[in-house]
Amino acid sequence: MAELDHYKFRGARACVIMHEQFMQDFLDLWWAAKSAEITLPKTSDEDYQSLDHLLIHVLRAARGYMTWMCEKLGLPDPQINMPPMVEEVEEVCDEYLDHLLEKWREPLSGVAEEAFNAVHKARWGTDMAVESMLEHAVMHPLRHAFQLEELLSEQAPDYLE
Repeated sequence: MAELDHYKFRGARACVIMHEQFMQDFLDLWWAAKSAEITLPKTSDEDYQSLDHLLIHVLRAARGYMTWMCEKLGLPDPQINMPPMVEEVEEVCDEYLDHLLEKWREPLSGVAEEAFNAVHKARWGTDMAVESMLEHAVMHPLRHAFQLEELLSEQAPDYLE
């Protein structure tokens, strides 16, 4: 990963680097869960119909967080492709994640720290500072990685050794 030393706000730089790490960690755990044929708990939430749906949820959210931040900061569209369809996600997820992470690296680099304090409505209706959204984006794949680790430890403990 590039060091991204040109960032005006080092806090944003740290979050972008952590986001990349946690997204890759999530995908690694997703592959382990897929190999172990882990099943998700039953729920009415469409994002949890299958491991493939969960992966799309995490990829779609990562795209959405960055497009929201760019929109609210008055930055150009980061040109992140839409995530793959459920039927193709397993085949193209590694390539898509590379694209997603590449498009995450630069948009926030020239933004001063003060701009991250601006509060806007999130797409789900909550008031959030841009920095809070960035931190939320960092935690999202980590939360789902934790979920997969727990499911692996319950259903296929050998995969975590």
